[in-house]
Amino acid sequence: MQFKAEQIATLLNGKVEGDSNVLVDQLSKIEESTTKSLTFLANPKYEHFIYEIEAGIIVVNEDLILQKPVKSTLIRVKNAYTSFTELLKLYNELRNDRSGIEEHVVIHETVELGEDHYVGSFTYIGKNVKIGKQVKIYPQVYIGDDVEIGDHTVIYPGVKIYQDCKLGKQVTIHAGVVIGSDGFGFAPKGDGSYDKVPQIGNVIIKDWVEIGANTVVDRATLGSTVICEGVKLDNLIQIAHNVEIGANTVIAAQTGVSGSTKIAEQVILGGQVGVVGHINIAKGTQVQAQSGINRSIKEEDKKWGGSPAFPYSQELRSQVLYAKLPELERRLTELEKQLKEKNIS
Repeated sequence: MQFKAEQIATLLNGKVEGDSNVLVDQLSKIEESTTKSLTFLANPKYEHFIYEIEAGIIVVNEDLILQKPVKSTLIRVKNAYTSFTELLKLYNELRNDRSGIEEHVVIHETVELGEDHYVGSFTYIGKNVKIGKQVKIYPQVYIGDDVEIGDHTVIYPGVKIYQDCKLGKQVTIHAGVVIGSDGFGFAPKGDGSYDKVPQIGNVIIKDWVEIGANTVVDRATLGSTVICEGVKLDNLIQIAHNVEIGANTVIAAQTGVSGSTKIAEQVILGGQVGVVGHINIAKGTQVQAQSGINRSIKEEDKKWGGSPAFPYSQELRSQVLYAKLPELERRLTELEKQLKEKNIS
């Protein structure tokens, strides 16, 4: 795909400075640009590149004052970073623009399939499934019976969505995600073995949620596991049965949330955080990577760290003390030696 500078400027409501007919066919980082590249400059730290490279087009802030001549065509906009982000979104949409139903697809006759859809090869869609308009389902996806999927949702290859689960609008599910697998429910028996507790609930994923590759969201024992609007889950996350995650919460990779825990809105959990079950985490909580949360957090907008987790400032002081422990041990050993020598004498 090729675009002229004047086309891009119109799209971004910007102003061309240079050759308005120059053509570009790729998006690049500024330091890796070529004459066919479209790139951007938002951070003054990288300004020197625009005098050194020969990118086809550079999107810059409208208030940028050039210190030297540049060889590239510039497009001046109010906010270069925001504008380039919009270009990335458009480019991604064009690159992934697919429609229709490919070969070797199984769709049950009771399925309601919205207009402008795409269904990739080797996909299975079960009974009574309802799929909204402009939904993209990539190859090798499994969708169980009675699933609902909202408009403009994208489901990437290899995703498995078990029966009865509900996805909202503008949801993005990346490759390998499993939604609605059984929660980890087993009752101990008198002989030391375990009896499986049927998991008959479902998963509800609301609008604007994005779930990273190979993450698993378990179905509820009863009721629903709920992921609210705007939640962003990274790759390789485990969300257990009956968990509720509030709107616009962000969770980084390899985090595990145990059953029936309720996470409020606008929470941030770093990578490899472990959360025990049946607790509440307050709105705006931020948790440092590799922390362990073993009790409810009731105060809003606080930072936590460590395992078990403490208020972040306390955890930082503890880290300083940990670093001093070898020296303290050496001094203690020396004092014990001196006391022993004095007692002997």
